[in-house]
Amino acid sequence: MPDPNLPIGTEKAAFVKEMFDTISPNYDKLNRIMTFSLDQNWRRQTLRSLELPAKALILDLACGTGDFVKLARHEGYRCVGTDFSFGMISHSQLSDDLVVSDALDLSFKNDSFDGVTCGFALRNFTELPPVFQELARVLNSGGRIALLEVARPQSLVMRAGHGIYFNRIVPFIGGLLSDKKAYSYLPASVSYLPPPASIIELLVKTGFYNVSHKLLTSGAAQLFTATKA
Repeated sequence: MPDPNLPIGTEKAAFVKEMFDTISPNYDKLNRIMTFSLDQNWRRQTLRSLELPAKALILDLACGTGDFVKLARHEGYRCVGTDFSFGMISHSQLSDDLVVSDALDLSFKNDSFDGVTCGFALRNFTELPPVFQELARVLNSGGRIALLEVARPQSLVMRAGHGIYFNRIVPFIGGLLSDKKAYSYLPASVSYLPPPASIIELLVKTGFYNVSHKLLTSGAAQLFTATKA
């Protein structure tokens, strides 16, 4: 269950948008520092898990400043990104193919993409079912999704160390280099995430099959993949 102190509904949407607008100038730098650059490796694994042919057209949902878009192009895909934070997109080094759009109402036609990626954003959406429905709508039949998120290690020892780092050190570093409120919210927002089994069930109900769930780096991150029927 989400932390009762965290915002929900339209309040959450407004908070998340303002937060990402605020932290956008140093967002990429802090991602590298706080994950010891593991985030880039996780993104590469996510892209390769799509198992799509070269030149396939990919949508990166909640693209931020375009990390996935750049890596996708390096992997040989065509890729566009969308985010509802204008601040994040405005701080991108990419000059094209980033679109301001809400995940609950994407500004793309039906059956537009061969694949969709999404990095560390599931917990920031106000609802998951309509987001998954939008993904199914904009995907071609047989299209693939790969959704990357944070997780909690299964090992008790690893979970304890991860908890100290994620809940105490991350907000401290974030406060020094960016915005403490935002980097206190980001660890707390993990409580928004349903259990993996519930996310898998939602994807199946939305019309996806071959749904899989994989833990990365001893459970520090998790990856959901699926195919549109």
